[in-house]
Parts: sequence; structure tokens; C-alpha cells
Amino acid sequence: MPAIITQERPDAPDAIALIDELEAYLTPLYPRESRHGYTVEKLISQGVAFFLIRENGLPAGCGGIQLFGTDYGELKRMYVRPQFRGLGFAQLMLEHLTAYARNRSVGLLRLETGIHQHEAIGLYERWGFRRIPPFGEYKLDPLSRYYEKQTT
Repeated sequence: MPAIITQERPDAPDAIALIDELEAYLTPLYPRESRHGYTVEKLISQGVAFFLIRENGLPAGCGGIQLFGTDYGELKRMYVRPQFRGLGFAQLMLEHLTAYARNRSVGLLRLETGIHQHEAIGLYERWGFRRIPPFGEYKLDPLSRYYEKQTT
């Protein structure tokens, strides 16, 4: 059975488990003020469209997108469990989130990631994301990188 991406509530048990794992991974790498990931409650209150990718029914990863009108969509909570890395799931999620934005007339994606997320940075740069200054409510942080890419 191929990997399947479904939209799910961030407060579903599998989503919570993935978000908790991501947070546990980031906590030793960055001080609290440099971790900008939304809590489950904030994902819901901000209307973030949230998706899980499953392999043979097992939750393998997640990702979300918060739309700011049609100005841009911000990628949120991108994560693939270590045992599922190297299978192209992050790329599948990026394709899915890009299509989600494009189908809603959003032509620009943005994201923030930490400087220690080497695999993520490599993926985003291979996908054509380019570095930009802080956007939205972000402030300059030496532990963060900010990126954007046109969806077309």
C-alpha cells in the first residue's frame, strides 16, 4: 500500500504523537524563544490545515499550512519520523501542501526552520525555496532561517 496523505485534526491521537515527537526532538537543540512551532491548540485556533502521511496505516509524518488570505501560506510542523526518512515522504508532503495552497489561489509559500535542521534545509533549498528576512511576526533570530517559494 503506497503512502497516503489525509487531512486530520491536530488534536487526533496520531497527530498529537507526531507533534510531541517533533517537539521532543527540537527541545534540546533550541531555547524556548527560538522554537516557533504552534501547539496543538494554536494549530486549531489559527485554522491550520493539518495533514498526516501514513505508510501501511502507520503515521509516518505530518505537515500543516496556515493561509494568510491569498498573500502566502506558511508551512507548519513538517516532520517525518526517523524510521520513515529517506523514503520521499517529506517531498510528498511538500507537494501536497503546495497543491493545497495553489488550489486556494495562494501563489507563495513561506516557512521558518532552525539552523540545526540540516536535512530540512537541504530539502527546502533543493525544492527551490530561497532565503528571505524574517516575515510576519517573526523577529531576527540567529537560530532561525526563513524561506519562500512561488507555488507556480
